[in-house]
Amino acid sequence: MDKLTIRDVDVAGKRVFVRVDFNVPLADGKVTDDSRIRAAVPTIQHLLAQGARVVLASHLGRPDGKVQDGLRLRPVAERLTQLIRRNVPVTGDALGVGTADAVKRLRPGELILLENLRFHAAEEKNDPKFAEQLAAYADVYVNDAFGTAHRAHASTVGIAKLLPAYAGFLMEQELAQLSNLIGFPPRPFAAIVGGAKVSGKLKVLDTLVGKVDVLVLGGGMANTFLLAQGKAIGKSLAEHDMVDEARRVLATAEEKGVRVILPVDVIVAKEVTRGTEYKTLSAEKIPASWHIVDIGKATLDLMEAALADVRTVFWNGPLGVFEIPSFAHGTKAIARFLADRCDAGATVVVGGGDSVAAIQQQGLASRFTHISTGGGASLEFLEGRELPGVAILLDRPAAAPEGAPA
Repeated sequence: MDKLTIRDVDVAGKRVFVRVDFNVPLADGKVTDDSRIRAAVPTIQHLLAQGARVVLASHLGRPDGKVQDGLRLRPVAERLTQLIRRNVPVTGDALGVGTADAVKRLRPGELILLENLRFHAAEEKNDPKFAEQLAAYADVYVNDAFGTAHRAHASTVGIAKLLPAYAGFLMEQELAQLSNLIGFPPRPFAAIVGGAKVSGKLKVLDTLVGKVDVLVLGGGMANTFLLAQGKAIGKSLAEHDMVDEARRVLATAEEKGVRVILPVDVIVAKEVTRGTEYKTLSAEKIPASWHIVDIGKATLDLMEAALADVRTVFWNGPLGVFEIPSFAHGTKAIARFLADRCDAGATVVVGGGDSVAAIQQQGLASRFTHISTGGGASLEFLEGRELPGVAILLDRPAAAPEGAPA
């Protein structure tokens, strides 16, 4: 995955189209989590300092090809303006005479943000004409949106076929950190995989079981594995059609000598809502009308003991119903424990919205090795799948063998 980056191109005076991932949560017209915006700042500031004319482009939400005022990028531009301390104007549309004119008027060291690309259905269809219109704005293309690199869209693949295409600093960092995980990570190597469903993470589980020494399972996903072990889980979220696959993963882990940690005690609740009655039970036989909503203290102790000497960790997905504060304790406790492991010299890479939120909410982000902005892209990369938005970027030329004529 050795790609040319923005360090390898002279952008002085050139118009540079930068695909960023500003798909951030909004509430009351304000950005509630700016981590993806912050992650793009080093690339933006480097290009501006080099005298580039920067055209930023992103999607926000799923407007399905229609203009939705609640998904306009103005709140994002306001937050970016605060972060880089220079005005970031937003165009009225990603296309049009007014937008083309605003791009032409950019001077070296200035930038502009195009309105939500997904207001055009042609973006997700990777429509060649739409890609041509975007490419007409620039001389150079930069992809710094790792979170959308698994999508073959006009702004991630179509435009990159038409312009010299480079990786931004965030893209470079994501590829380096995730490549280390599937290459030669310091051992012992552990993966913590949570979230709701086995089905969405089955391929990455198959990959990880062949690479890790310890596999920790939590969240709704763990319930399917408890079923596979013949345990009763009451009304808990689970995928009954994935029980055989869960058994297969467990059998593979045993065959390869991978230690699998599943809940031994759990928090159960009458309803999966705030303010409901809840209690701790052994994870053997949950009453028929109760829901598993978090891990218990004994499970947390077991997980921490299994992770006490690991040197590399990949964490994706919460260990309980994280969006309800009463059931977020397990996820938050693991976040604190992993921050301590980092302080002790371990490499910890985290991906997935709720895992990242558990870190951000507790002010722990600066203590982690790498917090991936990727989500689905991170998982597909770890599965060994080619990401179209990465594959299309320019490869770094292979170094000549030592002693070869120059």
